[in-house]
Amino acid sequence: MRKLLLGNEAVARGLYEAGCRVASSYPGTPSTEVTESAAKYDEIYCEWAPNEKVAMETAGGAAIAGARSFCGMKHVGLNVAADPLFTLSYTGVNAGMVIVVADDPGMHSSQNEQDSRNYAKASKIPMLEPADSQECLAFTKLAYDISERYDTPVIIRLTTRISHSRSLVEIGERVDNGLKEYIKDTQKYVMMPAMAKKKHVIVEERTKALEAWGDSEAVDLGVNKIEYNDKKIGIIAGGIAYQYAKEALGDKASYLKIGCLYPLPEKIIRDFAAECEKVYVIEELDPYIEDHCRKLGINVIGKEQFTLLGEYSQSMIKKVILGEENAYLKADINVPARPPVLCAGCPHRGLFYALKKLKVNVSGDIGCYTLGSMAPLGMMDTCICMGASVSALHGMNKADEAGSHKRVAVIGDSTFIHSGVTGLINIAYNQSNSVVVVLDNSITGMTGHQQNPTTGLTIKGDPTTAVSLEALAHAVGINRVVVVDPYDLAATEKAIKEELEADEPSVVISRRPCVLLKYVKTKPPVKVNTDKCASCKMCMKIGCPAISMKECGSTRRTFAETPRTDCMAPQISFSLASICLTESENMWSDISMQTVIISRLFALSTII
Repeated sequence: MRKLLLGNEAVARGLYEAGCRVASSYPGTPSTEVTESAAKYDEIYCEWAPNEKVAMETAGGAAIAGARSFCGMKHVGLNVAADPLFTLSYTGVNAGMVIVVADDPGMHSSQNEQDSRNYAKASKIPMLEPADSQECLAFTKLAYDISERYDTPVIIRLTTRISHSRSLVEIGERVDNGLKEYIKDTQKYVMMPAMAKKKHVIVEERTKALEAWGDSEAVDLGVNKIEYNDKKIGIIAGGIAYQYAKEALGDKASYLKIGCLYPLPEKIIRDFAAECEKVYVIEELDPYIEDHCRKLGINVIGKEQFTLLGEYSQSMIKKVILGEENAYLKADINVPARPPVLCAGCPHRGLFYALKKLKVNVSGDIGCYTLGSMAPLGMMDTCICMGASVSALHGMNKADEAGSHKRVAVIGDSTFIHSGVTGLINIAYNQSNSVVVVLDNSITGMTGHQQNPTTGLTIKGDPTTAVSLEALAHAVGINRVVVVDPYDLAATEKAIKEELEADEPSVVISRRPCVLLKYVKTKPPVKVNTDKCASCKMCMKIGCPAISMKECGSTRRTFAETPRTDCMAPQISFSLASICLTESENMWSDISMQTVIISRLFALSTII
């Protein structure tokens, strides 16, 4: 049977068919749907871990215990999981272990363009890269076979376009190999220096064996394959770049598709290059394959003509290689700008408005609330990586102990659990007078409403223990813990002001569920009373997408309006403009909810 599946869904199907038993991940666009889809199969135990390091260790433990396992993450998540990754390369596995890492060329939802292929080379772990959904399924199953045959974890590299594009997939049945016997082996699994030195020798031997596999079985299996057409132009590519090249060039070029990125093959590259007059290496981000070709002494054209930045396209490849440009129809219309913005009714808006009134510096973090950096709120001074808001705040305050600037850190509930706790421990232990604001919207919002350890529900929606942020803050040594409702602007402002004036570390928990959660009940929306609107534009200062300014044709007077019936922000954030606001009788319609969700997706695409 054939199904039209996302690349991520196809990987999940591959996990199922390969007999995977344990999956542990942390959500991160564009990888999230792999684990979400896997959770639909009852045969696979799935979980959201607090962070990627924990997920990697969980999957590694499951594999050692004898169960085929999986963990998934986006590219920056692999940084967090790098510690166990490198050591699992040494220990090897028992049952198969597959790691999916999804890169994000073009930074649709990321803070950098890191190329995870370099991790495979550095950790000496084999890496496969599928070029469509069918290969996503097939390579996942193959990865388990490689993992068990060569006693190593295997990485599958995806990119945004492969993860989130659909193609037809031939699905099969599940083959459950059961639980492999665990045998105690200190020399294998205990990485003290004496054991690790011996294991390094084995890793190097394994790499040589995998190199031979890349030029033999990988070719037979079609993982690495040659397609000869016109030999004047030869293209070496893999993944989505291979698809772009084939669409752009068709039979005007020959192709070497590389599906095994580490170790890269040698013989098939030499054979292909010898047959072609001019060889191009087409790959997004780093010159990874290109450098390998040059190391082999093969003259190729790569980054001197193709950019190191962002995504490629069919038209760009066609222009570079053939000098041809596609003809496009141009629409003579002005498309309105869609700046990233917090959703209408977002609880974070009230918190940021309070911070703006207090004129504080904000050490920011990764999440929906990163949009608080955008105009008109503009309340974020730094955003580095998950959890960095807390640690950076401590560093800033230690650098400026005289307190010439008022500073706070803002971090979401899921991000705080992910990597903010250790930073808070550092604050408590080393006693910097720092105020950490945890924006608790009761969900992992930035990746599409996944559960986390604070919500009290598992990935499957089953009830579980919920971490108390208040108790956790107290437990690590924070005496001052305050909970506020960001819809109560006065109370929020008062709490932050008091904590900034306190002579010890403190935590402010800004708690209100995400307005888009299904179970959240809100007050009726409000609308602008245009008869009373004085055009003071106070309501525009909160950046609510449901409010705009409009010029009245009869009087040429500018007034505020709510063109949709989904404006929640004024009633929660603006006492000064309340004279202009009236309660609407209409609750959120399905159409307005869809509008908000669509606007949210556009907004999140810049920061997730």
